[in-house]
Amino acid sequence: MSGYILRRLGQAVPVLLGVTFVVFLLMYLTPGDPVQLFMGQAGIVSQEEIERVRHEFGLDRPFVEQYGLFLGGILRGNLGQSIIYRRPVATLIGERLPATIELTLFASLIALLVAIPAGVVAAVRRNTWLDAIGTTVSLLGVSLPGFWLGLILIFVFSVMLKVLPVAGRASYGTGLHWQTGFLLLDAMLQGNWPAFVDILRHLVMPALALSAGMMAMTMRLTRSSLLETIHQDYVRTAQAKGLPQRWVILRHALRNALLPVVTAITLNVGALLGGNMVVETVFSWPGLGRLVVEAVESRDYPLIRGCVLVYAVTYVFLNLIADLSYALLDPRVAAGGGKR
Repeated sequence: MSGYILRRLGQAVPVLLGVTFVVFLLMYLTPGDPVQLFMGQAGIVSQEEIERVRHEFGLDRPFVEQYGLFLGGILRGNLGQSIIYRRPVATLIGERLPATIELTLFASLIALLVAIPAGVVAAVRRNTWLDAIGTTVSLLGVSLPGFWLGLILIFVFSVMLKVLPVAGRASYGTGLHWQTGFLLLDAMLQGNWPAFVDILRHLVMPALALSAGMMAMTMRLTRSSLLETIHQDYVRTAQAKGLPQRWVILRHALRNALLPVVTAITLNVGALLGGNMVVETVFSWPGLGRLVVEAVESRDYPLIRGCVLVYAVTYVFLNLIADLSYALLDPRVAAGGGKR
């Protein structure tokens, strides 16, 4: 297993280098000067002042030198300084990342708690009304854009029913003190249960809007994978031995059926983390996705590069988790990977 993990980590290094190079190249070739755009918003600024700021951020240097300084900064844990906020990029990302992780994990939890049982029921009750309902709901989940679903949720639960807050992470005056940045965890650590409930109420709608696509895809994949598995010979053998049907499905069929589902789940979690920009904007969620939108609008190149690097590392890490999950579900994967 250790050799398997090291080989996967070794494969991640060129991927991260490739991502950083492509992003840096695109930022370099993009027309327009971010410093001139930023300084122009402040009023009449001399060309000397603009050149001074460009030199401060290293934007007047050749591409190779800029890229080399960027890689050197990454090795030192320095992602540069934001042009707009005039603060370290790593600090800005560290402040926004807990909100995005909390939203992503909650959305993933909702999707898995609904999708996997629904997929199992749809496969076991194939061609019944339960299967038809599950298929229809999954089709709607894949088809509905996240921003549109978010607006519908706001209209129903905030405007009409007035049971959930429209935006933000918590209400003012909850008495919650910032500790970890994960507000649910902070509320639990401080024993502030009214704040815990208030945070959950703020979290429900953006999590539902974000989880719809993952929920639908996981349900359909679980159904199709389980339908293939339950017709295998070893499943028929378990049924012939007189084992209860529930035990055959959960113990024998579902475990092998989850192999392709694990990959889809991990990739979907990465997609949620990287594709939550629209949902965070709709619900004014102060996370990393909203920070990326602000950075793109203002052409804050150091901030954009730092955020993209975080997304790339996240995808690589989640792929590693998927590989390890494969190895746990089927030890032959790790054995085969270690021999190569």
